[in-house]
Amino acid sequence: MAVTRIDECFARLRASGRKALIPFITAGDPSLEATVPVMHALVDAGADVIELGVPFSDPMADGPTIQRSSELALARGAGRQYVMDTVAQFRQTDAVTPVVLMGYLNPVEIRGASRYAEEMVAAGVDGVLLVDLPPEEADEIRAAFDAVGLALVLLASPTSSPGRMDTLCAAAQGYLYYVSFAGVTGASERLDSAAAGERLRLLRSRTKTPVVAGFGIKDAASAAAMAVDADGVVVGSALVATMAGAGSAEEAARRAAEFLIPLRQALDA
Repeated sequence: MAVTRIDECFARLRASGRKALIPFITAGDPSLEATVPVMHALVDAGADVIELGVPFSDPMADGPTIQRSSELALARGAGRQYVMDTVAQFRQTDAVTPVVLMGYLNPVEIRGASRYAEEMVAAGVDGVLLVDLPPEEADEIRAAFDAVGLALVLLASPTSSPGRMDTLCAAAQGYLYYVSFAGVTGASERLDSAAAGERLRLLRSRTKTPVVAGFGIKDAASAAAMAVDADGVVVGSALVATMAGAGSAEEAARRAAEFLIPLRQALDA
């Protein structure tokens, strides 16, 4: 694949000795109107990459916060076209910040991998993370994504076998997302940064692709602790919860920025 926005972003971070801050939000929550203003507010507050959750009816990897967020977004009409329109609108004034969709395999299979990839790239998407796509079964989708320069972002976990870790490290594109514990998003009480650090160091020794850590990161302290052995951190449930119930797009954007700024400061300290 050619050099992508994701590659360029991590190259800039590496050159300046900084860690990536990757906030996750659900497309269409806390309102359809809020998503683009929130994305811009997050970038202004120090986000390096935006992970945009694609609302899905059965988000099995997600805890109650993001499940509820996804349900509400779907009820508002946040489907595939809305997600594409949102990214395209964001791209009108931000041609630099990578956008990675996080979702599930079913919508890709329904659309067809090639058509899906073409549409997402046309909208301005840089990568897609499919939670329920095993790497051993990803060849066809990866080929379709490769053809248009769309990164297939893979997940590694504490339960990944040595053989699977080798597969993941060899096939990683954009960045490799390390799930900090076996469980669903948002369960911050299960975060063990020391145990995760050991696995992160192992993964980073086996791949040239950046490795970021997610699941359970909820504040500046947990972000800084996980970033020690990672190239970046992903924060999702805590941010989604912070914006819940915001009465306007402006309020959602303000809450998102106020949440993220301390994490950026902690990573840069």
